[in-house]
Amino acid sequence: MIALKFDRRTFLTAGAALAGLAIFNSKGALAAPMTTTTDTSIDYKKLSAAEWQKRLTPEQFYVLRKHGTERAGTSPLNKEKRAGIFACAGCDLPLFDAATKFESGTGWPSFYQPLPNAVGETTDKSFFMTRTEVHCSRCDGHLGHVFNDGPKPTGLRYCMNGVAMTFAPAAGSAS
Repeated sequence: MIALKFDRRTFLTAGAALAGLAIFNSKGALAAPMTTTTDTSIDYKKLSAAEWQKRLTPEQFYVLRKHGTERAGTSPLNKEKRAGIFACAGCDLPLFDAATKFESGTGWPSFYQPLPNAVGETTDKSFFMTRTEVHCSRCDGHLGHVFNDGPKPTGLRYCMNGVAMTFAPAAGSAS
């Protein structure tokens, strides 16, 4: 067994390094857009981990394939207000119309309704609680969770990881 010793200097150095990485990442420097394809002949559910790692950024891989969660408030998509479509960053499947997006105050992009047949749901019992996980119906990529505290008309809050999605503004959308 390896014994790790953490003193104050190590802790502060590690914290500063992580903060620097978070700032660097929040500016989008590491989150280069993935080259997506709308090639429906690909069976995304059969891609290997190595194939996914080639297709995704490390952050996208962590969230979409490892069921991770991005840090709250870090996604530029949280502030996106234009008309358009939010799609899966793994397979480019359209997931949410921007008209269903709302400000939840959670730090993650939130929607009250997905597009038809865009997402699937499973029970997530991690972290000593039961939640409903939301995943892309085409590639099974982990997107986030859905909660029953959203606005009308559905009363649902699809709390999504921004890194798991891309955004395509509608034609003529003001930037």
